[in-house]
Amino acid sequence: MTPPSKDPLHGMTLEAILIDLVARYGWDGLASRIDIRCFSHEPSIKSSLGFLRRTAWARQKVEALFVASQRRNG
Repeated sequence: MTPPSKDPLHGMTLEAILIDLVARYGWDGLASRIDIRCFSHEPSIKSSLGFLRRTAWARQKVEALFVASQRRNG
């Protein structure tokens, strides 16, 4: 039997992470935590996902915020 993964991102899609963060912080709160234009100017899940999939540094910041938010609530 395989032990459960300790990676908090295991099994999470980028879309699920983004939806969780928007539900938790809202677009304004997300934009204040991570200064990315797609969060502050006409934000949408679809446009943000497109940017995050193309931009590794931005995706890493979003993933780090998600992990930190899970630890605070864990």
